[in-house]
Amino acid sequence: MAKIVPFRGIVYNPERVENLANVATPPYDVITPPEQLAFYERHPWNIIRLILGKISEKDTPQDNRHTRSADFFNAWMSEGILIQDISPAFYLTSIEFSVQSRKITRWGLISQVALEPFENGVVLPHEKTFSRVKSERLELMKSCHANYSPIFSLYSDSEQIVLNTLRQSCSEMMPDMKPDMKFVDTYGHIHQLWRITDVAVHQRVSDFLNDKSIFIADGHHRYETALNYRQWVADRTPGFSPEHPANFIMMYLCGMEDPGLLILPAHRMVKAISPEKLVSFISAAEACFDISRFSMESGIGTETAAEKWDSILNTGGSGTQIGVVIKNHQQGYLLSLKPGVMQRMFGREMSERMLELDVTVLTRLILMELLGLNHSQLDDEYIMSYSSKTDVAVEAVRTGDCDAAFILNSTRIDQVKRIAEAGEIMPRKSTYFYPKVITGQVLNRLT
Repeated sequence: MAKIVPFRGIVYNPERVENLANVATPPYDVITPPEQLAFYERHPWNIIRLILGKISEKDTPQDNRHTRSADFFNAWMSEGILIQDISPAFYLTSIEFSVQSRKITRWGLISQVALEPFENGVVLPHEKTFSRVKSERLELMKSCHANYSPIFSLYSDSEQIVLNTLRQSCSEMMPDMKPDMKFVDTYGHIHQLWRITDVAVHQRVSDFLNDKSIFIADGHHRYETALNYRQWVADRTPGFSPEHPANFIMMYLCGMEDPGLLILPAHRMVKAISPEKLVSFISAAEACFDISRFSMESGIGTETAAEKWDSILNTGGSGTQIGVVIKNHQQGYLLSLKPGVMQRMFGREMSERMLELDVTVLTRLILMELLGLNHSQLDDEYIMSYSSKTDVAVEAVRTGDCDAAFILNSTRIDQVKRIAEAGEIMPRKSTYFYPKVITGQVLNRLT
């Protein structure tokens, strides 16, 4: 049973911070080093100091990016830069954004959710995680005892009962639905937030979600870290009870049927491929794929090449199709999987649900079978990097930052649901839900 509860969120004091755009950021894991520096310079109270502090050569176990995060957090609380709401609330949010000139709105509910081990079947993952990231995030939680960013999760609600209930409550409180917070972020996305403190509404929403499965969309590392943190706290807390704050985590909950729910592809940029494997890859792939070739000569700019790949994949036909760009090659390649290959090679290892995923074809057949990468290398963030932007992937090959880039179509939401419900796990970074849930609207203390 999913336990969804209101909480007294921590927010930036509007009397001290007039524009949240100056202090809010995306989640830590999509912030590049240049963006990290830019957020640092934007405002002295920018939340980057909490979620992704700077590393110093002088760092020690007693003074490092995590202890400094805790110092900032505690100081901002004591100085009234951050304040805690008086009443427990559900936080209804909206984000307005554009994709290919199309305006989209996605709605979400920020609440506390009781932590559940995955094996209980209440909160369900859909993809693998990186070991190093979890250990690093755990050190941050041990120092700060807080959730700075909500986990992005999904639930099924075909009639949008939760959203309609929350919006009706806001309309009753404020006929024009004037938000408690509104700002435009770095990327031009419009964010709004409404506090809902009506206990009866809390109960109706909690009751509806009580028997629902919660699917993690984004934030697997932070969720698994929260489970580890809870155990760490329990081991050090005499009389640790089910109501201890460490038993809960802050989540952003979105209906799977929300028209604004969008998944972008997660292209792969791969380093450390052996020269021999790279040279023989295309000829080896011909046994499993029908291969089309496209000009990638130096005269074609990155943007043009990226647009070409997006066009090919979006209109290329049914079945698994993967674009490949290889360092020093004058051609790009479109790999179209031949019928029955995955079933013949891996049918005993995994289900039909898994075999049909483009990311499974890429990970198991291309990266492991044809290019010889092992599980340890797939877990190495130096070797494997990701981007939802085709031009970034193509440019990484052009500049020699990676040996090859693999251009993918998006994983579909129905595939995510089927895999999670079956208790199966997709390869790492199988999905890129867009936009990410903003960090800085609401925080959650675990003490």
